[in-house]
Amino acid sequence: MKALRDSLTAAGVHTLLVHFTDIHGVGKGKLVPLAHLDDVLTVGAGFSGPSIAGTGLARTGPRSEYMARAAASTVRPLPWLPGVAAIVADGFVAGEPFDACPRQVLKRAVARLAERGWTLKVGIEPEFFLLKAHAGGWMPADDADRLAKPSYDLKSITRQTPFLRELHDVLERCGLDVLQLDHEDAHGQYEVNFAFAHVLASADHLMLFKLAAQAIAERHGMVFSMMPKPFANQPGSGMHCHVSLWEGRNDNMRNVFVPHRTDGAVDNGRLLSPTGRQFVAGVLAHAGALTALAAPTVNSYKRLTVGESISGTTWAPAYVAQGPNNRTALVRTLHGRFEWRAPDASANPYLMLAGLIAAGLDGIERKLDPGPDCEEDLFALTLAQIRERGIALLPQNLAEAIDALEADAAVCGALGDTLAREFIAAKRDEHTAYARHVSDWEMQRYATAF
Repeated sequence: MKALRDSLTAAGVHTLLVHFTDIHGVGKGKLVPLAHLDDVLTVGAGFSGPSIAGTGLARTGPRSEYMARAAASTVRPLPWLPGVAAIVADGFVAGEPFDACPRQVLKRAVARLAERGWTLKVGIEPEFFLLKAHAGGWMPADDADRLAKPSYDLKSITRQTPFLRELHDVLERCGLDVLQLDHEDAHGQYEVNFAFAHVLASADHLMLFKLAAQAIAERHGMVFSMMPKPFANQPGSGMHCHVSLWEGRNDNMRNVFVPHRTDGAVDNGRLLSPTGRQFVAGVLAHAGALTALAAPTVNSYKRLTVGESISGTTWAPAYVAQGPNNRTALVRTLHGRFEWRAPDASANPYLMLAGLIAAGLDGIERKLDPGPDCEEDLFALTLAQIRERGIALLPQNLAEAIDALEADAAVCGALGDTLAREFIAAKRDEHTAYARHVSDWEMQRYATAF
């Protein structure tokens, strides 16, 4: 601890930002002087438990205190906050790991993989909007971002280079491997692709990315938004995950999803090994419950539809299918990995990835088959044609997704009793509040209609 404190002092750090993630995927934390590093690492920074969404903790007694115990390996000086270093914390209550801490949930899932000698690696691709307030609402921050098909627009990305370059620079200085940045399919929408890493590290990186992007956008006079679908006629923001399973340690790791021939050579004629196909089959089998974690807001289901948009398509999967390099399916299979396309930008990375692991392991344990590869453009088919092929639909609203989650013992088991109960209750309340809200659309359509 002394060596860590000395190195941070030498780097000009005087304060720690001890942060964790609540049930909704929102970062929380507090500032702690570096002099108290030892306390943060051994006991944790204290918080009022019931003041944190989704804990279900009492207002009195020993279980009212939420201790955020930091992991030394996650400390990173923040380039946009000179003198401050962020450090990721796990939740503890009454001296024990808190079962409803999202990071603890993912760590439990990681431990299940480790029992088999496996490690999950994930590359996350968050999409986001840069917005500004306008006439009581929101619009893209770049007034000139108006192309009819804005995908990969070089003019807009050039105008936003000051923000994107600063974001890339600070993430790189924090140790994150940024592969690329681009303008996405909607006005004001961008994407960052991160290299794959251990599943827990990838979730931590996603939360650090949000922390950095929010601060830098404010400095540039913009609002960073990970709302799934801010504009009705444009594509929403996804958070696709590229997934592979590995065994071994350090430099001697082998990708379990890579297919091999009987002579041991890599089989380039197939995309996934039997284990990889079983994992995918588990994801398909638990697609409804996983959608509650991957698309956890009422707004999410305005993204998970198929139809036309200004770019030609929404690029959001609505059908439970898998296929080789098929971006219209829920799971896009590639050589030695797959892309899970359901998650949107509002998802809690720890919970969605814990659910993914539970689903994949169930597929492996039960030796499930993902069915035939789908090579059709599912967006071009009618709903009747989809049904003829026996392809199921993802939940069409948050209430349906929560029903699927509540009925799924494997995914709820991964969350744990407390978190599953709190998450389901919170999301049922959210859907009820949304269903009871009278919108401007309703007033305009019905106020004088009858």
